[in-house]
Amino acid sequence: MANKLVASIQLMRVKNLGLALIATPLGAAFAMLDFEALLDYPEVALATLSVLFFMAAGNTLNDLSDVEIDRVAHPDRPLANETITIDEAKVLIGLLSMMSLASLIACAYLMDGGQEYTVGIYALAVLLMLTYDHGPRTKQRGLIGNVSISFLVAAVVLYGASSIEGLGAALCWYVAGVVFFVNLAREIIKDCQDMEADSGSRETLPMKIGKENCRMIAYVLTLVGIVFLYIPYWQGPFSFGQLVLQSPAIFILMSLNGPMWKGEDYVAATRLRIAMLLGLVSFIVTILV
Repeated sequence: MANKLVASIQLMRVKNLGLALIATPLGAAFAMLDFEALLDYPEVALATLSVLFFMAAGNTLNDLSDVEIDRVAHPDRPLANETITIDEAKVLIGLLSMMSLASLIACAYLMDGGQEYTVGIYALAVLLMLTYDHGPRTKQRGLIGNVSISFLVAAVVLYGASSIEGLGAALCWYVAGVVFFVNLAREIIKDCQDMEADSGSRETLPMKIGKENCRMIAYVLTLVGIVFLYIPYWQGPFSFGQLVLQSPAIFILMSLNGPMWKGEDYVAATRLRIAMLLGLVSFIVTILV
């Protein structure tokens, strides 16, 4: 039983859920520029839960679809080494999906208005997730799959803002831009890392244009992410001097040229995720100070 629990947690990729835990309430906080006010909006907590359960279900579904690839590329994954069965994974996906939908319904019930935007973002996320792993299986089509996943991650910020009718705040769109472009760079780098294992099952961007070209594109996307990181301190609502709080994230993103040039894809992908989380945390600190 203990092994099954550990395997389930691995399937849900708890480490990746940290972004949802931060980004959803962050989207709402950016709409109000006030963290204390979040306590007056229980719907934000419910929106966060719906995202957590949704992403956990999506991560499990992704492993279920990639089980044959993982037997070669990632044999330590729970489904690949048969620590958990395919039927058990399907039950877990169903349970997580129901919990996510229940949280969304509760969130919409508590909202004073704007439920159509929150439900609309959620519905679009479901469509992108299903078409990623099923239907046209955009995950097999390289860049379009990378874009879908990156949009899903960025939409978390907008989803949080929508739960308090805050989509009119420009700041949440800037933050979503940072998340989208940095995550898109990471997805492309991950495809470089997995190109040999993906051969025969996916047609990724590195297979079409080569790893070196993809790494250059990823670095350009990283620079675009830095621009979106910079705009709120240039155009407001933050002051330019507060940009120093983003120094850790900016330093990591700027220094990625070395690992990418050397072909150190694992290092680059890891640092991109760290930089994205640091950027979000720094935005939080900027509001608090």
